[in-house]
Amino acid sequence: MMQSPTDSVYFLLVDDLEENLLALAALLRRDGLILLKAKSGIEALELLLKHEIALAVLDVQMPDMDGFELAELMRGTERTRRVPIIFVTAGSADQNRRFRGYEAGAVDFLNKPIEPHILKSKADVFFELYRQRQEVARLLVESQQNAEALKEADRRKDEFLAILAHELRNPLAPIRNSLQLIRLSGPQARIVEHACTIMERQLAQLVRLVDDLLDVSRITRGKLELRKERSDLASIIHSAVETSTPVIQEKGHALTVSLPEESIVIDADPTRLAQVFMNLLTNAAKYSEHGGKIWLTAEKQGDQAVKVSVKDTGIGIPADHLPRIFEMFSQVDQSLEKSQGGLGIGLSLVKRLTEMHGGTIEAKSEGPTLGSEFSVRLPLPKGSSL
Repeated sequence: MMQSPTDSVYFLLVDDLEENLLALAALLRRDGLILLKAKSGIEALELLLKHEIALAVLDVQMPDMDGFELAELMRGTERTRRVPIIFVTAGSADQNRRFRGYEAGAVDFLNKPIEPHILKSKADVFFELYRQRQEVARLLVESQQNAEALKEADRRKDEFLAILAHELRNPLAPIRNSLQLIRLSGPQARIVEHACTIMERQLAQLVRLVDDLLDVSRITRGKLELRKERSDLASIIHSAVETSTPVIQEKGHALTVSLPEESIVIDADPTRLAQVFMNLLTNAAKYSEHGGKIWLTAEKQGDQAVKVSVKDTGIGIPADHLPRIFEMFSQVDQSLEKSQGGLGIGLSLVKRLTEMHGGTIEAKSEGPTLGSEFSVRLPLPKGSSL
């Protein structure tokens, strides 16, 4: 697992004498640095397998496995081959020993007694280099994630444009056919009335789509302002139900509304909050098979909040889709053939309008075909009961 720049950095100190390890640890100690100590090459290899090491300080003269042999083993393993090594030795500083040290992969070769400021300054360099490498790696991952996010946004944009073209085109054919019926019908009032009914319904659909687009655009640009006032929650809900009733009846659904006996007053923009509940009711109707059931309930939660829930017996929401259900252009079923209408912005709009009222919204579903429930929680002002 990659360490972030705020994680600890590990140095490995290897020496067969405990006093030497303690002296090195005291010399190199600093914030953010963990010093791992080993008295043999075997112990050192075990630590190298467990930790990402930024620097190894190895004593050359050790029994069983000396520093050179340990370094050669490190260089032969992919995990440790790039770990910087500083050799320290109490032996002679002849050129052959130095050559063997550098051949084993050392970045430096120090003789005992060690000058403290020299080792400390060298260790500080590797400490900072390791932090910088980790930061570069983090930025690279972040860049890749951003690239993936842009790719996903582009894909969803293309899907949205396809849905937009599909949804805006759908009402046009009935309107065109109805106009042709009017031209051909002459004085037949019944056909004219039927054609006008179709056109009115389809034009209302077009208006709703365009209004949703404009509202999302206004919210995104910070241009939509709420006109809050003390409002009766029941009146707002009744307005939403009245607006949604044609869609619910057209699909043959049964709607049950349960409201508290006491009146509940909230600080809200009545039109925009009714839009929230209307969108939830319309969504429930749209994604439920003909003859489904829809429940709208409201209940106080103490003196602090009120919860309004819309539950249905519809197609449900897959578990992997629940975290993204309120994202822009998100639909449970992306298939245009199965789409029941809409641009996939309704729930995103609901979430934004709810949050503008200081509330929250939550989606629940037991899974596909098992229905869904959306719960809006809104804060209550003091003295909200009438």
